[in-house]
Amino acid sequence: MSKLRTLLVDDEPLARDLLRSIATEIADIDIIGECKNGREAIDSAMSMAPDLIFLDIMMPQVNGFEVVKALQSDAMPMVIFATAYNQYAVDAFDMHAVDYLLKPFDPERISVAVQRAVERKRVQQEVLKAPLIGAINDIAIRLDKDQSGSVDSGDGQENLAEEQPERLKRKLLIRDSGTVKLIPFEDIDWIDAAGDYMCIHALGETHIMRSTLLDLQKKLDDNLFVRIHRSTVVNITRVVSTSLSQKRGSLVHLSDGQTLKVSRNHRESTRKLFQ
Repeated sequence: MSKLRTLLVDDEPLARDLLRSIATEIADIDIIGECKNGREAIDSAMSMAPDLIFLDIMMPQVNGFEVVKALQSDAMPMVIFATAYNQYAVDAFDMHAVDYLLKPFDPERISVAVQRAVERKRVQQEVLKAPLIGAINDIAIRLDKDQSGSVDSGDGQENLAEEQPERLKRKLLIRDSGTVKLIPFEDIDWIDAAGDYMCIHALGETHIMRSTLLDLQKKLDDNLFVRIHRSTVVNITRVVSTSLSQKRGSLVHLSDGQTLKVSRNHRESTRKLFQ
């Protein structure tokens, strides 16, 4: 995957200089511009179409949240918010930010945030490819049926979907790029919805499957997985801590460093995390 075209936005010159010095050392991004206020950020984002924006929240006249609201959703870049005030974390996650950085900037923490952006970009590309791949698979299956009257895996072996139920009981079956993958429940870290597709995060990889979150939950072990948001399910064994926000919400922190928001409608679910 090519480097993420990145825009730096901060009204403080020293903070912007520090961010630039750290970001230039990260191989996965290419800095294409810098902005000193929200209005410049909106204009630059619309004209330059960056993949990623490091966006300060507290700026005069037009703040970081207003910048995001002003951009068109179909041209919306990924956003890593930055601020000296941690009370804005829940608002940042509400706006589907990739990450949330506290000042003063820490190089290692910025590197983690960029890796999350890289992973999200990869997932977005897979989601865009998924409908085409699915259509091709459907055509291939129909051709197989027409020619042989049965469906096999293409290599003479029995289709995995026809295995004994016991072998699939603790695994999630995912069809991906013409292959069938069996992901053990215990390997799944968390799941989030992306339109009509589910992103299954497991052992550092992300797998895409077409499903609703409700249907997917029916296939999972409800003793192992809990829904914490309308679009998020988490493996409770991956949760290492939770923290409260000032807006009566909460966050869960996973063993891989991922932070996920617990919505108000699902905050009772967090009680299950430490039972």
